[in-house]
Amino acid sequence: MINRRTFSKAMGLGTGAAALSLAGLQGVSGAASATGSATASGVSRHGGKVPVVPAIAPGTHTSFPALKQVKAGLLNVGYVELGPARGPAVILLHGWPYDIHSYVDVAPLLADQGYRVIVPYLRGHGTTRFLSSRTFRNAQQSVIALDVIALMDALKIDKAVIAGFDWGTRTGDILAALWPERVKALVSVSGYLITNRKTQLEPISPAAEHTWWYQYYFATERGKKAMERKDLRHDLTKLVWQLVSPTWEYDDATFERTAAAFENPDYAAIVIHNYRWRLDLAEGERRYDRYEDKLAGGPSIAVPTLTIDAEHDPFTAPGDGSGYRSKFTGKYEHRTLPVGHNVPQEAPTAFAQAVVDVDHF
Repeated sequence: MINRRTFSKAMGLGTGAAALSLAGLQGVSGAASATGSATASGVSRHGGKVPVVPAIAPGTHTSFPALKQVKAGLLNVGYVELGPARGPAVILLHGWPYDIHSYVDVAPLLADQGYRVIVPYLRGHGTTRFLSSRTFRNAQQSVIALDVIALMDALKIDKAVIAGFDWGTRTGDILAALWPERVKALVSVSGYLITNRKTQLEPISPAAEHTWWYQYYFATERGKKAMERKDLRHDLTKLVWQLVSPTWEYDDATFERTAAAFENPDYAAIVIHNYRWRLDLAEGERRYDRYEDKLAGGPSIAVPTLTIDAEHDPFTAPGDGSGYRSKFTGKYEHRTLPVGHNVPQEAPTAFAQAVVDVDHF
């Protein structure tokens, strides 16, 4: 097992104040890649002033205001809301194995900038529940995006800045590609993650396959049972945290706050279906075929977009975003941050600044 502190020192990140400076980034100009634009220095593309988000240390906040619930589509969605009710909307989407606490620092930073911030539990997570026991526990990619559309409708949000990582990135990409009229701008960690299941059938390099070990584990009955058992689910998800964020210095309480969301009665079913569906080992529902057919074509994204690569995430492809650059045809900027997979929780100031910046493209 890689020790996070040892890895941090080996990479020259150190600990204490130096690590906090990099993780909080205290302004993002030094973290922007060569493709970054003037927004990184506080000036918008239109010449106006872009607000600078105050730097905070990761882990400054540990909790949210009281959870809310709303019926939206097939779900009763659990979410938190911060900021003025009439502020411009921002929706923050978590990934796996994470929950809303990935944004526990980001959300108040954005609320302080005047945004109405919505952070929902995705289906199968936290307090989000299916309205009917008869509904198929489907986690194909278009369905999760439709959940967000239903949530926006329920909350009377016509248009929002969408920001996410992991499952949240894929969902944001789909929203921007299929429903661009609902997306004001997009922050997309890891760039373009819309799944093409035919491509997923082809092997990749052994080293890359190794990184995806849990996806193949979930394809087995043994992996399914592990996700259904509380003890093994806990240890497996914690192991994933350690492997994909090798430089992140978090404590056990931070993980446990998120792990509570994995006690949702549909968690195992949703996670297993998502990864099996991606590998064409599980069927979706035919009523969503029209969306999946469009997504299989790799649609481009024209809304203003800021992509982020995580330098220490084993899933980050080489090339500083060049591999997916052509998929984004509108106003665009790319940044690379010296953190691992859980970008918003590891670098909350930089992530919040990315949201503010893309909103001013």
